[in-house]
Amino acid sequence: MSDTHAQSVAFMRDTMLPEAPPPESEAGVVRWIRSNLFSGWFNTILTITSLYCLYLFLAAVGPWLVNGVWDAADIRECREKLQGATGGCFAVIAERWPQMIFGFKYPSEIYWRPAVAFILLLVAIAPVLFSKVFPARMLYFSALYPFLAYYLIWGGTILIPVIALLGFAVGYFVYARQVYRSFAVGLFGGIAAAVATWFIGGFITAALPEFLALREVASRDIGGFMLNLILGTVCVSLSLPLGILLALGRQSEMPVVKGICVVFIEFIRGVPLITLLFVANVVLAYFLPPGTNFDLIVRVIIMITMFASAYIAEVIRGGLAALPKGQYEAANALGLDYPQAMRLIILPQALKISIPGIVNVAVGLFKDTTLVSIISMFDLVGMVRGPILSSSDWNGVYWELFGFAGLLFFVVCYGISQYSQWLERQLRTDHR
Repeated sequence: MSDTHAQSVAFMRDTMLPEAPPPESEAGVVRWIRSNLFSGWFNTILTITSLYCLYLFLAAVGPWLVNGVWDAADIRECREKLQGATGGCFAVIAERWPQMIFGFKYPSEIYWRPAVAFILLLVAIAPVLFSKVFPARMLYFSALYPFLAYYLIWGGTILIPVIALLGFAVGYFVYARQVYRSFAVGLFGGIAAAVATWFIGGFITAALPEFLALREVASRDIGGFMLNLILGTVCVSLSLPLGILLALGRQSEMPVVKGICVVFIEFIRGVPLITLLFVANVVLAYFLPPGTNFDLIVRVIIMITMFASAYIAEVIRGGLAALPKGQYEAANALGLDYPQAMRLIILPQALKISIPGIVNVAVGLFKDTTLVSIISMFDLVGMVRGPILSSSDWNGVYWELFGFAGLLFFVVCYGISQYSQWLERQLRTDHR
């Protein structure tokens, strides 16, 4: 009786069975291929078509890259070495890369100066872009870098960047001491103090022109990809704060301020950049006193900065409009004045929303720096179209040169894009 009862009781397992591995078709590479490439008949057709197009591309470009000639004196020697085979003449890059990077007039014996300036640029932007990784003390070097870079690239007496830095420091000190009265008093007081410092410093520079002086390089001798980097870095850095001010001014309740900002933004956005560059090159000279030497690079920086700031202003205005009205009401409820509300509550949220648009403008601006070749400035594209292709040694080499130029621009623009995506992930603090 007891044996029968014991046999009728169900067996209860007191331990879990080990997990069985998934089928091979549902794990690893096989699963990824099935899910992403062959998930349906339409995706299968697209995958096969794409693979076939990729095969045709590699079949055409592969031999051109593999059989490329890197050691030749001119295009004729390249063709002799190829002996009718398909291959690129990359010897032009091996020979002319210094000119493509630094320009054909920049003295070769001081190439180390812009190279050091570029390395220091990476050090200077590191604490700005990755503030959580690098110590905040590095921001002091970031503030000093523009003046140090000018001294390295352009040369001349060290008093010029020192006095420029001193003027900004004195202006900020006066602004910080007077802003408690009103923002306008502090701003105009700081500007007046900075201008007075630079005016006095001009006499000191004229009296001591050889004090710790490096070999001076004229702006017209700066070219190549270095010129594109200078214009892109400086114009993006200046256009972002100016764009913020224009966006805030366009939303201002003061009719005069709002009207000026609206006219400026709409006018600049309605004019092509190439027109502004021609204005910088030709027209501005008519508005200057006779004999005035207004550096061409400075004129181009002003025009490109104005152009980019108008577009950034509209991007940031979209970010401001995307914020709910409750954010403004919350700032008022906390008793914050307008500058505090914008700095602590409104702008941080608006700028986070505007990151994709700002990066889009920055990438487009960096690529648009190649337009300066139209006004006889020998940037990277200007070097390719001008001195290199006009030489009888390399006349006829196109794909190699423009491919190298495109690669340099792609590396920079891709890096900017990847950083923006990383920054968006870091700032994604909302609940999903």
